[in-house]
Amino acid sequence: MRRTVGIIALALSGSAGFAVGEQCQPPKEYGVAAIDAYIGCYAKDRGIPGLSVVIVRDGKVALERGYGKASIAAGAPVTPEALFAVGSVTKQFTSACILLLAGEGKLSVTDPVSQYLPGLTRAGDITLLDLMNHVSGYPDFYPLDFVDRRLVAPIAADELARRYATGALDFEPGTRYSYSNTGFIILGLVVEKVSGQPFGQFLQERILTPLGMTHSAFEPEKSGPGFATGYTSFGLAPWEPAVYEARGWMGAAGALWASPSDLARWDLALMTGRVLEPEQYALMTTPRRLGEGRTTAYGCGLDVTEPRGITVLSHGGAVSGFLAENTMIPATRSALVLLTNCEDSTSLSKLNDALLTLLMPPAQPVPRVAGPPAAEVAKELFAQLQAGRVDRARLGEEFGIYLTPERARDASGQLKRRGQPKSVEVVRMSERGGMETARLRMVFKSGALRVLMRRTPDGLVQELLVERE
Repeated sequence: MRRTVGIIALALSGSAGFAVGEQCQPPKEYGVAAIDAYIGCYAKDRGIPGLSVVIVRDGKVALERGYGKASIAAGAPVTPEALFAVGSVTKQFTSACILLLAGEGKLSVTDPVSQYLPGLTRAGDITLLDLMNHVSGYPDFYPLDFVDRRLVAPIAADELARRYATGALDFEPGTRYSYSNTGFIILGLVVEKVSGQPFGQFLQERILTPLGMTHSAFEPEKSGPGFATGYTSFGLAPWEPAVYEARGWMGAAGALWASPSDLARWDLALMTGRVLEPEQYALMTTPRRLGEGRTTAYGCGLDVTEPRGITVLSHGGAVSGFLAENTMIPATRSALVLLTNCEDSTSLSKLNDALLTLLMPPAQPVPRVAGPPAAEVAKELFAQLQAGRVDRARLGEEFGIYLTPERARDASGQLKRRGQPKSVEVVRMSERGGMETARLRMVFKSGALRVLMRRTPDGLVQELLVERE
């Protein structure tokens, strides 16, 4: 199971002053003491049982602290060493296991699934990369947010794959993104077949132990003083101990438990090249490109976004009684790890967004440009392209040369079919090469188009590109 916990888009606001708690407001600028006080106030205000946080800034741990109770009944406080279930954050570790084996030449990410598990549906048409990118078409065995009757009985990984990956696909492989825990169970089986080891043993020997992740465990017994207790609630009722998924269900898709300091250790190692070779890291952090220029904003076990033009790698996690959010900013070697032992996704999401805003490096200011606003200019130039008559006095020299009469004519033939746009929306404004860079969305009766336009301060259009949404 994986809920969308962190809303990276909120980091685009550039403001840390929006309300997140009824009584607590986040600091307006970065400061460890102020952040610590805010988190403590926020967790208490929102009624979060237990919360464990690590903030890494410029490659160093700036804050490492637990808040609230690891166990309500025992009254045990959250310590920085306490293990929490991290759910689907596990997927970046599973992807790394596959990519480690690929780097050693023991498999290829383009290998078909049939090379390892020939009995699965369309196994010859689905690659290991398709599984890591969630574009395989295999149905998700855990799309709900509660433990149903299936999940209380243990299951073996190969049986789970047989049940959920031998029927009809949800869609043609490679044509859509649809989150699927099933695909990562299959990847865990591939690791076992190639390495000759149980998945948990391979993970321990190749990643957890070498990185010194001594407060992490794969499919543990989930009991003892070192483990937080997970809590659930329905209809705003008081928290009660959660019923966990039985052994085998989460596996390589979400069975890792860890302290936030261990996840921070992993984040730094991954960002600084101590886990994967450059080729494998690039693949892991590159969003999958689908047909017609569409991308998924998802690499291999990682969401990949660019708020303010800065690459952010992240993933949420959710299993019964626990939520997690792990976020990395490679450009500044910064990371934010939030683990909680309850299922209040709204509270964790708002906290994650508020803290991430403080960690993001300041955006380059968008240059001031002479002339009308970007949306107005883009709409006018688009209409000119539709008509095949472009006012070249509005174009920069190189773009004017690039936009030959032949290119303009061909574009006109395609674009005029769309008719007039019903709306033109500026999605994002940023700076690139001293230019105003506007990303816009134009909506027509027949659908929407994405438009990229760059202007220099003198108002000249240096580039305008049009893509299907």
